[in-house]
Amino acid sequence: MKQIAVLLTCFNRKDKTISALNHLQSALYKCPQLSISIYLTDDGSTDGTGEAVKEKFPEVKVLQGTGDLFWAGGMLNSWEEALKKPYDAFLLLNDDTNVKEDLFNHILQTHQYSLKDLGAPGIYIGSTKDEKSGSLTYGGAVFTNRFMFKFHFLPPNGQIQSCELGNANIMLVTSEVVSKIGILANGYRHGVADYDYTLRALKEKIPLLVLPEYAGTCAHDHDNIYDTFPDRSFKERFKLLNSPLGLDFSSNFLLMRKHFPIRVPFVLFAAILKVIYPKLYIKSRVKN
Repeated sequence: MKQIAVLLTCFNRKDKTISALNHLQSALYKCPQLSISIYLTDDGSTDGTGEAVKEKFPEVKVLQGTGDLFWAGGMLNSWEEALKKPYDAFLLLNDDTNVKEDLFNHILQTHQYSLKDLGAPGIYIGSTKDEKSGSLTYGGAVFTNRFMFKFHFLPPNGQIQSCELGNANIMLVTSEVVSKIGILANGYRHGVADYDYTLRALKEKIPLLVLPEYAGTCAHDHDNIYDTFPDRSFKERFKLLNSPLGLDFSSNFLLMRKHFPIRVPFVLFAAILKVIYPKLYIKSRVKN
């Protein structure tokens, strides 16, 4: 593995995007044998993110989004552009994630393990933690209850671990995997496109591996919408249900329909409860 395309998307968080690129650059200095190309989709930022990146990192290929791509569409746009050139792997990276300097050393270590011990290249997921609390925020997970779509994240323990589901805050996909299952699927708006991708890989028995150490820091900045859900009007709840930055129902429904079809009736019923009887839904959710 020598040539890697790094894929990002951004929208109106200039300081975080610049910080992510700075940390990425520091990690590259520690692994000079790698050749890196960076693709960033700026999905209509109004805070000058794209311009700042062009000025500070002229080597980055900044792509203009349509303004309604959100995370899934923006990452897909960056990936499609990167496919125009041959790369050994693609590193999906969130623009609010600061990678550690030893990231690429751990990636190469995991890649060698995958080839030697599992007989095939795979997908390698980097875990992130909150910089203040030190708690795990994103990474690889294993299912505890498939029907309920319950899973448990695997904290790094110094060993390479197999997982069944993963976040793409830091996720390296080898070119062989792309040849087999393609890239992120169309139809997802903001979240869960990474869940879909790792589930597709799991079905094809592609190695899904968690890096042995924490790969970076990233705050879990998703507010709990349900804290104020019952106090909102029906119109507001319906809007949040369908908003890509809210509950993103269409993306989650697509994920369930593709991978857990038996759950579809329950997902539809839950959506009705959320909007019409939010207190009842939250009460049942707590019990689960």
